[in-house]
Amino acid sequence: MTFDPASVLPAELLTRIRSRAVEVDARNVFPEADLADLREVGYLGALVPVDRGGLGLSLADVSLLQQRLAEAAPATALAVNMHLVWTGVAKVLQDRGIDDLRFVQEEAAVGEVFAFGISEAGNDLVLFGSDTQAAPQADGSYAFTGTKIFTSLGPVWTRLGLHGLDTTSPDAPQMVYAFIERDDRVITRDDWDTLGMRGTQSRTTELHGAVAPAARVVRRVAPGPNPDPIVFGIFSVFEVLLASVYTGIARRALDLAVATAQRRTSKKTGKAYSQDPDIRWRIAEMALAYDALPPQLAALCRDIDERADHGARWFSLLSGIKHRATAMAKRVVDEAMLVAGGSSYFAANELSRLYRDVLAGAFHPSDPESAHATVASAWLGPLDA
Repeated sequence: MTFDPASVLPAELLTRIRSRAVEVDARNVFPEADLADLREVGYLGALVPVDRGGLGLSLADVSLLQQRLAEAAPATALAVNMHLVWTGVAKVLQDRGIDDLRFVQEEAAVGEVFAFGISEAGNDLVLFGSDTQAAPQADGSYAFTGTKIFTSLGPVWTRLGLHGLDTTSPDAPQMVYAFIERDDRVITRDDWDTLGMRGTQSRTTELHGAVAPAARVVRRVAPGPNPDPIVFGIFSVFEVLLASVYTGIARRALDLAVATAQRRTSKKTGKAYSQDPDIRWRIAEMALAYDALPPQLAALCRDIDERADHGARWFSLLSGIKHRATAMAKRVVDEAMLVAGGSSYFAANELSRLYRDVLAGAFHPSDPESAHATVASAWLGPLDA
């Protein structure tokens, strides 16, 4: 049976969420009311199995939901994306017979909010290295010291999934993946004042010996490219759900452009702009670009859900879809602004906000340089030493 995203995110809920987006952006605050509504419909447990309290949806289903949510409020969708990444990683691991993140599923299902503490300033290794110190303790726990940036859900998270580098154990160096809770060893700076995506409140997080108990230390892997399932799980879910958000932004911009073209009338011809050949060509270009992404996302999500084997091509496929989605979304919003005309330049116009929000796509991993390098290596082989 085909999944209907409206069964989880009905139109009346999206109308409420969209109505708040303007104020959230203008006040530069976290959309608390949106999170409450999403928690009420079980959204935090969307990827959690039914027998663990969740909705039991597939990654392909949640990709559709994130597209739909992003049409209403991109910042809300991008913020909750980071929680969904961890529940998605738990699902990827469980599907492959690894149940190390069962606690993530069970706690998400009862309303705990998981944030994503991976990004670090200047660390282009991303998953393959860390400037955060992970110090092993005698009881098997780890103390993390360092600074994480772009920590979405900054004011509201209750659990932080993060990584750090253990340089002192006998088998060091080792990348350590673990989960911590808030306490006085964690400082969330109030420093999120950005051009767009303001509602994500992706604040800087300082770790001053923040301790992950031994039971919440879920992986120790060698630095660098690594076939460990947690690396694949994070990268795969992060990239497809990120692409889903930006694909949703593009769809909203396209719909707004179509509505504007049908509503506006040319003084010169007396006809609706939807009858103008230049406007029709521009909207057709937008639709041609947008139409390619939803089926690509559906296919790649299905491959992750069904454990398809793309071998060494996985990382080029995943970085590629993120790159295509964010680049496509920016082109579509640019074109929508031109179709709408000068009114779209005013801050009160929804397209003005979408224009600022969509710019964030270039800064998420994989960035354009990394995506091209990954794809080039997949097709041409690695660079000569």
